[in-house]
Amino acid sequence: MQKSLLPIVSLLLSTFFLLAGAGLQGILLPVRAALEGWSPYEIGLMGTSYAVGFTLGCLVMPTIVRSAGHVRTFSALASLLAISVLLHGLAIAPLAWIAVRGIAGFALAGAYMVIESWLNERVTNETRGRVFSIYMVVSMAAMMAGQFAMPLTNPALPAAFMLCAIFYAAAVIPNALSRAPSPKPLTQVRLDLRSIYRNSPAAVAGVFLSGILSGAWVNMAPVVGQEIGLSTAEISTLLVSTMAGGAVFQVPLGRLSDRIDRRFVLMLSGAIGVGAALAALTLWSADAISLFAIAFVIGGVIYPTYSLAVAHANDFADPADFVKISGGLLILYGFGTMAGPMLAAWLIQVYGPGGVFIATGGAHLALLLYTMVRRFLRSSRPAGERPDFQSVPLARMQTPGSVALDPRADAARER
Repeated sequence: MQKSLLPIVSLLLSTFFLLAGAGLQGILLPVRAALEGWSPYEIGLMGTSYAVGFTLGCLVMPTIVRSAGHVRTFSALASLLAISVLLHGLAIAPLAWIAVRGIAGFALAGAYMVIESWLNERVTNETRGRVFSIYMVVSMAAMMAGQFAMPLTNPALPAAFMLCAIFYAAAVIPNALSRAPSPKPLTQVRLDLRSIYRNSPAAVAGVFLSGILSGAWVNMAPVVGQEIGLSTAEISTLLVSTMAGGAVFQVPLGRLSDRIDRRFVLMLSGAIGVGAALAALTLWSADAISLFAIAFVIGGVIYPTYSLAVAHANDFADPADFVKISGGLLILYGFGTMAGPMLAAWLIQVYGPGGVFIATGGAHLALLLYTMVRRFLRSSRPAGERPDFQSVPLARMQTPGSVALDPRADAARER
């Protein structure tokens, strides 16, 4: 175990600081925007801008890294992230924040890709699964730590932006001092929608709707918390409860999908999501504990949906196509995250804070109905002929580099 960890300690430290900054920034901006009295549409546009920048970064960053190199690119991107969050504190205006948030999304995608490329280079086939699991744990812990850092500051004051910038700047230090050689060029992906849809229509719908769900909840739930009078600590707990639900339910749902048709599990996730949304619309204003419990259940089906859909797609794909299929689905997920914040913003504008639950419930209902239809149009592959389910990091923290690091990519490398 020690031998597996020692070569990548600096990379994991950089990952922790980077994701702590991302976790803090992701909750700080919508809360501060709500304090400023901005409309749900303006706050939703920030989430959409971030998703556009992140998806664009996944597509073009390999070209930039080939030109500038890994160390220089990562240092420049971390600096850009620190600058972007400080600009939010200097220019408090909706249009400025929307533009800067897109830049941050682009830089964060690139920083993730560089770290994952380094990790991929430092592991062997024997240690890949262990390192991938450790990377997942570090990523989740860092995001939660960043979200729980917000109560230590006042979102109405500049100190919160400064703390976030410190996290991003700290991410540069471990990698800059590392003696690890630069890895091979980054993984390049493209979206071949026709091929992916032909392989698995249910997976395409599942991934896109998963993006809508994640984009709607992550960007607008802090706004809802602010509007109903939750404290900053309670808003942080709300988002952490969602992530905890995803972490707890991902493996049990995945193991269940290894035994039965994965589409049944996607249908189950959709049904639970609809039930949670209906419960939220009647109970969410009762007390904070009820809201945290509902968020835990919502997270328990929002985040595993992406992993289940990717696993279903790879049930029907050639193992050598894992990187191509999974990378394409990740880009499609990015398109979903662009639509999610605006859908939730519109519903909040029309129906008030409960609109975010109408958005998540509607997307889960669409997932339930579509996978139910597909279940009658195509038979599943026998359980013994399918690859086992593999837990993955939260999709909103993934890049094509995450796909290359996944142990299931070994089959593609061997061909």
